[in-house]
Amino acid sequence: MPPRHQCHCLAFAIILLAAAPSLHAAPARESRQPAQSKSATNQQPQQKPISPDEELQQAIDNAGNDRVALVRNLEAFLKKYPEAPQRVRIYRALVESSLQLRDNDRASDYAERIVALTPEDMSMTLLAIQLLERNTDEGGLRRATSYAARVLEFIGRSNNDKSPKISKEEWEASKNRDRMTVLLFRGRLYLKLHDTPKAQKDFEDSYALEANAGAADKLGEIAELNKDLPRAIQQYARAFALADTSKNIPDRREIRQKLGNVWRLAHGSDDGLGEYLLHTYDEVVTSPGSKAHAARNAGAKEPFEFTLRRVPDGSALPLANEKGKILVVNFWATWCGPCRALEPIFDRIANEFHQDHDVLFLAADCDEDETLVAPYVKELKPQTTVVFADGLDRLFGVNSFPTVLIIDRAGKIAYRAEGYGEDSFQQSLTAAIHQTLAPTTIAPATP
Repeated sequence: MPPRHQCHCLAFAIILLAAAPSLHAAPARESRQPAQSKSATNQQPQQKPISPDEELQQAIDNAGNDRVALVRNLEAFLKKYPEAPQRVRIYRALVESSLQLRDNDRASDYAERIVALTPEDMSMTLLAIQLLERNTDEGGLRRATSYAARVLEFIGRSNNDKSPKISKEEWEASKNRDRMTVLLFRGRLYLKLHDTPKAQKDFEDSYALEANAGAADKLGEIAELNKDLPRAIQQYARAFALADTSKNIPDRREIRQKLGNVWRLAHGSDDGLGEYLLHTYDEVVTSPGSKAHAARNAGAKEPFEFTLRRVPDGSALPLANEKGKILVVNFWATWCGPCRALEPIFDRIANEFHQDHDVLFLAADCDEDETLVAPYVKELKPQTTVVFADGLDRLFGVNSFPTVLIIDRAGKIAYRAEGYGEDSFQQSLTAAIHQTLAPTTIAPATP
């Protein structure tokens, strides 16, 4: 959850000007006073004092595009007006400028000042944690752990902030990801404070919420320090397997080096390491944290009992509201080449039926890593409704891609095609939709 650090100097001025709309200096007025006597004209005119808002504007204007000068001028203003009503925004501008100047100590100082004045600002609190983690000052590290506890409490209290467009399951998953990240941060802080038991607990809790390479890597380090080579191997292998999907990771090459080292210490050579890594990969991609989306709709037994999530906003699509319609579902994945080739044809077929409100076309993504889906959809721009499969693939036993199903009004499979044959697919699927739409002919009763 790192905040955006990059900001042009003009943006700083905009932030400050928004706080103080009167910062623009008023244009000079032409003198309308009558001519004065010679003795009066010899006197020096008194300069009208300027307001703090005008001084602040001058501080910004005089800095121009020089960030060093901006920091110097804003700090001089704060020294003169330490209780200025705009000080939180000034602190924020100083944080941004200091980060651009790679002055982490100054950025940390002003970030903490913001946290003291606006403790509800969680994004700045997280930034303060990350900045404090970079130094070795024990007091700063301990303050950072208290900030982390504050963020965890805030996440726990945030039940009333859920958007109605987001399902309860997705909301809980999002909160768990936030907890996972904060626990990882705090665990690293505890390691720097040499409180290994607390660090280990935070890393274990972080990994339990969602499998992540950062926590696994640190658990591997702790196990290695404790001479527990089997556990160190297990954790480093998990970190390596998760490294391409986790945002909280060290360098993957570094993980591989640590894993190879402990494996050789335990086994004398690299023999067997490749097979062990493949086994670990299978383990972590089916771990509770990685299968969170597959566990959705776990109690649903019929397709119209499912609630799916739309891509990319995560809003709920309850299929109960579509009961009585025919569902045409294309199960796909971002890594599947034939799925990409099928997508425009599936769109064309959907367009043929766009006036028939008894048919709903869905493109159901089945990726393990859901973060890949939104960029893929943005690139291809499919016309049909894109959703996460959320267990619908499990209900119908879909294990190859693409798989296209027609589900009739009663929730039964009326058509199933696995794979993609360009020559016949469009004709075959179109005919099957028409056939499923046709009213069922009831044979006359036998006299």
